Amino acid sequence: MPSFSVASISDVLDAEKVIRQHLSPVPLIRSYALEKELGLEPGRRVWIKDYGWTPVGSFKLLGAVNWMARNLDRIADRPVAAHSSGNFASGLAFAGHVYGKRVIIVMPEDAPKIKFERTGSFGAEIRTYDKTTDHETGERDRLTREIAENENAVQASPYDDNHVIAGNGVGGLEIVQQLKQQDRDVSHFVCAVSGGGLMAGHALAIRDGFPDARIIAVEPSEADDFRRSLEAGERLRVDHPLSICDGLLSYDVGEHNWPILRDLVDQAVTVDDQQTKQAMRWLDEKHGVRTEPSGAITTAALLAQTVDLSGTGDVVVVLSGRNVDPDAFQNWIQ
Repeated sequence: MPSFSVASISDVLDAEKVIRQHLSPVPLIRSYALEKELGLEPGRRVWIKDYGWTPVGSFKLLGAVNWMARNLDRIADRPVAAHSSGNFASGLAFAGHVYGKRVIIVMPEDAPKIKFERTGSFGAEIRTYDKTTDHETGERDRLTREIAENENAVQASPYDDNHVIAGNGVGGLEIVQQLKQQDRDVSHFVCAVSGGGLMAGHALAIRDGFPDARIIAVEPSEADDFRRSLEAGERLRVDHPLSICDGLLSYDVGEHNWPILRDLVDQAVTVDDQQTKQAMRWLDEKHGVRTEPSGAITTAALLAQTVDLSGTGDVVVVLSGRNVDPDAFQNWIQ
């Protein structure tokens, strides 16, 4: 048993009260195109939970807003510091904006421009590091730690925190509530995993609302620390994860995330970058959605038939974000 508390469905329900003060539910869109592509039996449906609709273009502000709300007394007039590949950066910047807190973010210098722009637009300060050598230098963690120590900042984790997990899980509650209102059942829930904040929160809500649903995690084939961990029964680390999915390159899943993922996720599958590019093109052609690689990887897993979709219920697939630079997007889909 872990020496710390593990987030539960009650934490997600509490987080919903915070999130609803600032954000409307994220759209859950029925994909007729995916139903046809996958050859599902009549009566089964595919739903895309599209977090590109949030003010920061990804799911990350859910966990960030809940974390900020739960730490206001501790923060007081101190700044908040965190590292992020870009989406948690803009999410935390948004949270700092709505609660009037100074935010300092450590981001890789090669992060997409749109992620820099979104983060800066909400008033956050940005410091950069070299991602290509970080697995050797540990510069990301060192810079974040120095900000916390030298500027008396409160440090936030982009995923390894119960408040972040619970906030993210509100998106899962939205899925459950909307589908139950339509008297739908879910046979498969497909979601990307990296540090585990998105999947852990959603898994809590989906397992509570649809106990029989198969919860499937998707990772890049060269950043598959969770798949290896699930097979081994313990957290394992990938020292040099590689993928165009810049939002899915954590070295390992968080300590707070692992017990939830281990107990609730039924299967982890991998997708290579070429399959992700094909899914980005497919989503653009079929739905007019320009998504970042990390957002398209779940659709890629379905299109590549890496998931056995046998069953009688609906399939829900999470599109985690759309923050991609136009030039990079065009290069990838061509």
